Amino acid sequence: MAKRMALVTFGCQMNVHDSERIAALMGGAGYALVDDPEGADVVVLNTCSVREKAEQKLRSEAGRLKKLDTVLVVAGCVAQQEGERLVKSMPFIDVVVGPDNLGELPGLVRAAEMGAASAVRTVFDLDAPRFLPFDAVSTEATANPSAFVTTMKGCNERCSFCIVPYTRGPERYRSSDEIVDEIKRLVDHGAREVVLLGQTVNSYVEAGAPALDGDDPDGSQFPWLLRRIAREVPGLDRLRYTSPHPRHVTPALVAAHAELEVLAEHVHMPVQSGSDRVLKRMIRRYTRAEYVKRLKALAAARPGLTLSTDVIVGFPGETREEFEETLSLVEEMNFVGLFGFKYSPRPNTPALKLKDDVAEAEKQARLEALFARSEAQTRAHLASLVGTRAEVLLEGPSRVGEGSLVGRTRRNELVHVATPEGMAGVGAGAVVVVEVARANKHSLEGRIERVKVPGHALQRAAKAPRKVGLPVVTA
Repeated sequence: MAKRMALVTFGCQMNVHDSERIAALMGGAGYALVDDPEGADVVVLNTCSVREKAEQKLRSEAGRLKKLDTVLVVAGCVAQQEGERLVKSMPFIDVVVGPDNLGELPGLVRAAEMGAASAVRTVFDLDAPRFLPFDAVSTEATANPSAFVTTMKGCNERCSFCIVPYTRGPERYRSSDEIVDEIKRLVDHGAREVVLLGQTVNSYVEAGAPALDGDDPDGSQFPWLLRRIAREVPGLDRLRYTSPHPRHVTPALVAAHAELEVLAEHVHMPVQSGSDRVLKRMIRRYTRAEYVKRLKALAAARPGLTLSTDVIVGFPGETREEFEETLSLVEEMNFVGLFGFKYSPRPNTPALKLKDDVAEAEKQARLEALFARSEAQTRAHLASLVGTRAEVLLEGPSRVGEGSLVGRTRRNELVHVATPEGMAGVGAGAVVVVEVARANKHSLEGRIERVKVPGHALQRAAKAPRKVGLPVVTA
């Protein structure tokens, strides 16, 4: 009988991707994924340390689980950040494993089951970077309609507020041969869309890659990588990437968006602040004017392209007037989506030397004002789409109504559709043409007019094994 593993994920898309790899690795070692930690033999908490709230959630969840008769694993960025300190403060934790050591997890869990002392593995793979591919465990794995592919890990930017360089290490790049090969296999196993992942994904470098006209003076070959994927994986319907850095939005990247049909019409580009003084204190290494110029070039290169961003409010020294500059930037760029956060001090970051002089109540007020502005823009954008038609990649069941499906457009709008009777090929992985009938607060509803590409589940039903979904991700 297979043992059971519960997996709880905190944080960003990199962590979601790591959790998929954890599920695959442990599945290959004989552990079936279950939703409820109460009935699990192993519980893995895959953690984030970008904000203090995520650490608090870890400690709360770990404390709740300590009463269970289970092997408790803490993985991810908090594991890397705290290491031995986690075991000292919570001795009931059996395994602490950093992002670069996930391949060791099955062996560490087996040792814990045999009564071994708490183990801590948090060693960066600086000399020989390892990237766990899609089918690291099983070549019969079935891909989701939209799949993540890691291109790099770590970060060299050293923004003053960010702990990522300390929890993920310096930048290390995967070979383009591996990236293209994984995308080919994902498409062969049913993926329609691929999202390239990296801490600063568009800073990608590969020795020997040719420079393109208008390429990055810092050496990034990301536009070349995009062109290679488009050329060598013609079966891929959509290509996205996250999270890029504004410094590496170059003429070569703009040209790629203009010329590569496979690139989706949406870019998420973190800005963090609209104030030059705050950006300088954040060590972002661009000005507001440079950000605006580069992003407007992207939008001009691809008709219909939508933009979203990340913003931090209440950074040390941020005045009310400087926050108003951020609001004006959000309006100027007409972002259709936004992730906003209150500044919180993180260990080892340069911003700790700055006085955190923005009161918590003021941070909260600024965050609410930011969301009000952003949500108004999102609602206006979605309302403008009623009556139009869009291609939607269906990803699975919708929570809107029984029998409904949900998917995303090429511009990344979320769309709920009813399953039409008698229309063949509708299912996860299908690309359908939808007439938008209604705009909700954060999504659209529509009616399927026709199927452009049938769902892979119908095409490959005999070959595809049952895939257990990951538990709900906790932000």
